[in-house]
Amino acid sequence: MLKGIPKIISPQLLKVLCEMGHGDKIVIADGNFPAEAMGRDHIVIRMDGHGVPQILEAILELFPLDTYVEKPVQLMQVVPGDTVETPIWESYQKLISHYDQRGEKAIGHVERFAFYEEAKNAYAIIATGEEALYANVMLQKGVV
Repeated sequence: MLKGIPKIISPQLLKVLCEMGHGDKIVIADGNFPAEAMGRDHIVIRMDGHGVPQILEAILELFPLDTYVEKPVQLMQVVPGDTVETPIWESYQKLISHYDQRGEKAIGHVERFAFYEEAKNAYAIIATGEEALYANVMLQKGVV
């Protein structure tokens, strides 16, 4: 055991976060995200019993967001014509604002298939049991 590490952070996830360098990206994926297909050649960490906000908060406690890019946090855009509500995004905005002085200005939105392409290049993908739709979030690590 270690002091100061959020309990939700598994040894595997802690190792991955430590290995990541400046500019590397990690995806926290909802339960509908094709994590295994997108992460076929990369690291996939299963955290099925957890939701995205809890994991997001734990990660933000451990590493800063990239200050060299305008939008180090990327959310998957709602597909045009889809009437799905995204209240989970409000919790993301609150968490980002708590850990990064840019607040919601650090958050961008990426078209669904462009998000998938970016995810294929991420250092790792965390597969969660999150049931909210459009709850995927991609973080770009900054300098510690």
